[in-house]
Amino acid sequence: MSETPVDPDEVRHTADLARIDLDEDEVERFAVQFADILSYFDALDDVPEVDAEADLVNVMRADEVRDGLSQEEALRNAPETEDGYFKGPSVS
Repeated sequence: MSETPVDPDEVRHTADLARIDLDEDEVERFAVQFADILSYFDALDDVPEVDAEADLVNVMRADEVRDGLSQEEALRNAPETEDGYFKGPSVS
């Protein structure tokens, strides 16, 4: 199925990027396999385009500014606080 040959140097370069050691037989085998894979992508050119879906529309409500909790109210149910802030466990 391979129509476009893949240069063995490209296979070696790809293998180097992936940090894979290939011997010469593997390079040749992968060159053929890469060419087959690329030919599948070429086949996508023959697929007809479809109409694009309409743009997405925000179906959520508009944001509203509302009063939030005061610092004291927010900290009221915290298990531990320190100097007006939430206190969490030490991480280290």
